[in-house]
Parts: sequence; structure tokens; C-alpha cells
Amino acid sequence: MNDSFSNAERAEVLTQALPNIRHYTGKIVVVKYGGNAMINEQLKEQVMEDIVLLWLIGVTAVLVHGGGPEINELMAKLGKKPEFVDGLRITDKETVDIVQMVLAGKVNKTLVNLLQMKGGRAIGLSGMDGRLIEAEVKDPRLGYVGRVTNINIQPVTDLLEKGYIPVISTIGCDENGAAYNINGDTAAAYVAGALHAERLIMMTDIAGVLKDKDDTSTLIPELTVSEADELKKTGIIAGGMIPKIDCCVEALSKGVENVIIMDGRVPHSILMELLTDEGAGTMVTKG
Repeated sequence: MNDSFSNAERAEVLTQALPNIRHYTGKIVVVKYGGNAMINEQLKEQVMEDIVLLWLIGVTAVLVHGGGPEINELMAKLGKKPEFVDGLRITDKETVDIVQMVLAGKVNKTLVNLLQMKGGRAIGLSGMDGRLIEAEVKDPRLGYVGRVTNINIQPVTDLLEKGYIPVISTIGCDENGAAYNINGDTAAAYVAGALHAERLIMMTDIAGVLKDKDDTSTLIPELTVSEADELKKTGIIAGGMIPKIDCCVEALSKGVENVIIMDGRVPHSILMELLTDEGAGTMVTKG
């Protein structure tokens, strides 16, 4: 391909993206980020590039992140073995300290720094800052795992008004100041709802909702809440996809326009979803 043709193609791509850019300019998009897309350094950079590009074209971007693999890594170094009940990490006092160190410290500041290196302006928050995420004990068996009781969204909107990309780690606190480990998908759903976001993007390790979990060609591109309920009853939505779908429904009930579940391992999947007609993953809507 010669250079002039390559440039013409680039111009064509930008022209085709124009209606989507126009649609999202000034709207809020919340990205929930974690899992394998966070482990691979090249993918991590591409995700940050996508978010900065959205920010540069006037999309109001908010990043909510987890960091399970990094928590496991530090726990192993400290001689602690992770334990889970129904997919949720059992979090004793020592573990919640580790979670806080990793999420609010290392992971959060690494992502903030990366966004700035890519040309964005970012500030990191934990759910404890400004009591952003208030929580209580979810299940005594799980220890310091929190159920969200309230979102104080003011710290986030203040940053957005000043032109920053907020980067939120999912640590909550209760009225006595105790820290809680909050499920990242749940936190993202509540934050997106409080912001009345145009879209919540849930980055996962699979292509989306599949009719056959072993065949990516069976991707379901769009689901309503009632259709999702039916797929749960028939067992097509099962296992770890159930809580993700429940978070989508929670976000929609709180005022998010639509939610996308998509494969965060695909390079530039955020841009594919928002700025192309084909999109990526499974869109969940109120119906």
C-alpha cells in the first residue's frame, strides 16, 4: 500500500467515525477496566490511548479499575493464599490493607501516569476519597468485602468540570472509616449510574455474551434486560457472566443509557465500540 493511499484510507476512517464522534462529544462514558487487559503492558497502553483519544475529541471519560492479578501477586510475596467464595475474595483485615495498597496505590497511580504520558490530564481517586463509595459488610463470611450503600459523586464531577480524567480504584468505606474491597463491576455500575452516563463499557476476558461459550461466532450483539433474564433461566448466561449481567441491569436501572460487555484483550476495542458502526461485544439495553 503506498503512502498516499494509506493517508486517504485514514481520512476515510475518520470521516466514517464523524457521526459517532458527534454523538459522544460532551457525553459521559465510564470504562470498567481490569483482568487480562491490565496484565499485558502493550494492551494497557492501548486502553489508555483509547481513553485519551476520547478525552481529546470531547468525550467525558471516567476510568474505574480493579487489579485482582496484582493483588494476588503481592499476597503471594507476603505468603498469603487468596481464597474465594462465589467468586468474591475473602478479605480479612490484613488482606484489605493489601487491597488498599495495590488498588489505591500502585495500580491507580500507574494508570494515572500512563494516561498523562499519552497526553491526557488525569487524577486518581479511591472510593474512600470524599467518601465517594460508601459501603457496609456484604456477607460476614467474606470479611471486609463491601456492599455499596451510597455514592457521593461530587469529587468525580468536580474533576470532570476541571477537565480531568478521573481514575477510580474500587475501595469503599463505612461511617466508622473501615475500608472495604468492592467488586469492580458493581462499583462501575453505581458510579456510571450516579453520573447518568451515556455508556458503561465493561472490559472482560471474553468476547461478550455467547450462545455457545466455546464459540465466539455465537456472540449476541444486543440484549434487552428481559432477554437476559430468559438466557439466565435457560443456562446460556451462567457462571461468572451472571454477576456481570446483574451489574449491567443495575447500571441501566440507575440511569445509564446502555452497557457494553466486551473483550478487553482486543486492541483498541473501546474505539471500535464507540467510533465504528460495527461495534464490539454485547450491548445490554433497557428494551
